[in-house]
Amino acid sequence: MLLAALASLACAQPAAQPTPRPSIRTTAAATVSAKPDGVVVDVGVVTQASTAQAAAAQNASQLDSALRELKQAAGPAAQIKTISYALDPTYRYPREGGQPQITGYTARNVVEVSTDDLAQAGTINDAAMRSGANTIQSLQFTLKNDREAHAQALREATLRARADADAIAAALGVKILGVLSVEEGGVSPPRPIMMQAARMADAAAPTPVASGTIDIQATVALTVEISR
Repeated sequence: MLLAALASLACAQPAAQPTPRPSIRTTAAATVSAKPDGVVVDVGVVTQASTAQAAAAQNASQLDSALRELKQAAGPAAQIKTISYALDPTYRYPREGGQPQITGYTARNVVEVSTDDLAQAGTINDAAMRSGANTIQSLQFTLKNDREAHAQALREATLRARADADAIAAALGVKILGVLSVEEGGVSPPRPIMMQAARMADAAAPTPVASGTIDIQATVALTVEISR
């Protein structure tokens, strides 16, 4: 019985925790700029009418005109597809309260135009405005393959994290023995260029659009083991 009690007591005691290794942890980020190789324009038609049928019919007519103009302006290599459609009632809310009343209907149809010809961005915008579209939801320059830029950003971020660890170790008078862990913090996606208002259809000057560059950012967290 005594032996059983001692064995039970030994099992109940927690196992000794390993002594943590002395270490330094640093985090660094790097940004690499790359030239975009594509542009995506979201073009919309918004119509209002007293009935749902009238709003939908008017929207379909305006969008059909816009699509013909867009196909001609963007060229055969461009891709055009519908990304959203909505037909919603418009309400009027009485000041004295009570049930809201339907005063009409709003139809919204948005198509996405994508092309590899960056110079067509302004042309697509102007063609849409001339032909019946009345809103540009967004204009976004894209990068089809960001692997090379991503890899470069990771290399630069890793080198910076190691340089920071070296600087800290030197200041503390300790030696770096090796790498305990390295973690990638992720990559930031490119941000779209938003165009808030549609130009007037009879405006003479073309819409200026500058593609600029797309920034790819990588973050690396590095932990190194040290000794005195």
